[in-house]
Amino acid sequence: MSFLRSAILYTGLILTANGALAGPMQAAIEAAKGDALKALAVHGEPKALPEVAFEGEGGLTGLADYRGQIVVLNFWAVWCAPCREEMATLSALEAEFGGEDFAVVTLATGPNAVPAVEKFFDEIGVENLPKYRDPRSVLARGAGVFGLPVTLVLDREGRELARLVGPADWHSEEAREMVRALLATEGA
Repeated sequence: MSFLRSAILYTGLILTANGALAGPMQAAIEAAKGDALKALAVHGEPKALPEVAFEGEGGLTGLADYRGQIVVLNFWAVWCAPCREEMATLSALEAEFGGEDFAVVTLATGPNAVPAVEKFFDEIGVENLPKYRDPRSVLARGAGVFGLPVTLVLDREGRELARLVGPADWHSEEAREMVRALLATEGA
């Protein structure tokens, strides 16, 4: 990362960290946004998401299982053509940052049969992302997701900080800088 980019990022963090305008995490997202994430809408206040269970490979799970981590939550479907390219960039983001502080969570919303989800991941060569399903779109509807793909950035308490409707390159330098900044944010 260049010195100039770092200086701009951290100056932006300091200047926009006013609690009345946005918290430090939202400021970190805004400061890192570039062309790759220009459609990312950052909320002034974190938004609570419904506590809804969804299907995983080992049974039911939910976002509560990710408390304490920064999460990039992606709503997708097997029939969604833009999701195919985007999923590879989400996989690369998870490969670089995934661990106890960060996770990419992928959630197939709507009637996506398990074999179809498996085939989708096999065809694009993604092995490191969860194959969660929300077959009745309960979480998607509760989160106000009405098209696909939609990706939410969540804080460590599971609240929505930002939302991007449509596909994005989640392994772009801007996206990676956003994750770095979020992980470094005090109180994150």
